[in-house]
Amino acid sequence: MKITDILNKSCIRIPLQATESIQAIEELVNVLHEQGKIDDRDEVLKAIITREQTRSTGIGEGLAVPHGKCHGCKEPAIAIGKPSVPIDFGGKDGRPCELIFLLASPVDKMGPHIQALARISRTWLAPEFRDAAAHSDTPDELYNAILRQET
Repeated sequence: MKITDILNKSCIRIPLQATESIQAIEELVNVLHEQGKIDDRDEVLKAIITREQTRSTGIGEGLAVPHGKCHGCKEPAIAIGKPSVPIDFGGKDGRPCELIFLLASPVDKMGPHIQALARISRTWLAPEFRDAAAHSDTPDELYNAILRQET
């Protein structure tokens, strides 16, 4: 599975308007809803916020991956936000997040959900991708950086 199998360029927000983690989650869930990628905005939002409150999804190195599984979507969906000012997601390294990948999945798609999380993490581990993401000023630039990393 590739990120671009799930991600639509229209689901990338640069800059993200939010200035704190819950706002960022809500803004990205709204993006998925506006783009028709999820069926029930409120259910998806509740699932992801509940997951976030259980354990922070700030994984370090400036990346957060808020995610959740619920009946509010039929297929896995990803939205990405790059805030104008990094947002604290409570990562173990204490570094605020410069890029946020939000993943919503149906409860019966555990395999694809785990695969997507792993793919996002592996992509972020690549220094050339982190550099390209840091210098991406448009959704097209960030999407193309993901494409390059996946080939």
